[in-house]
Amino acid sequence: MTFADLDTPGAPTAAPILAGVVPAEALRVGTRGTLRFEGRDHGSAISYFLVNAEPGQGPDLHRHPYPETWIVFEGEARFTVGGEQFVATAGDTATCAAGLWHGFKNVGTGRLKVLGIHPSDTIIQENADEVGA
Repeated sequence: MTFADLDTPGAPTAAPILAGVVPAEALRVGTRGTLRFEGRDHGSAISYFLVNAEPGQGPDLHRHPYPETWIVFEGEARFTVGGEQFVATAGDTATCAAGLWHGFKNVGTGRLKVLGIHPSDTIIQENADEVGA
């Protein structure tokens, strides 16, 4: 459906869902504060993880069949991407090409808050520890 369809005679009588709010509690993963949003469940074409990690925490090596982009909002993260490592801090954006093994850890002394953007309506992930990579 396009915006033009909304004013077209014979267009569907039910209005499309154009906006909505998903409460953070509905997205919470475990007790650590990380949120997992899968767009397909909410009429969105993107998905994300909003990671809220203590020092030493963060996702182990994994990969996706699409690229991933991270925005660091708070703290300091050491990213491992395709065998290379780099550090990103608050305000930095990091990226990873599709299919590369990657992960990150909080290497700072305070909380790490990172938004991991997945250009997919669902999160598709293969974990290295589950496939022996």
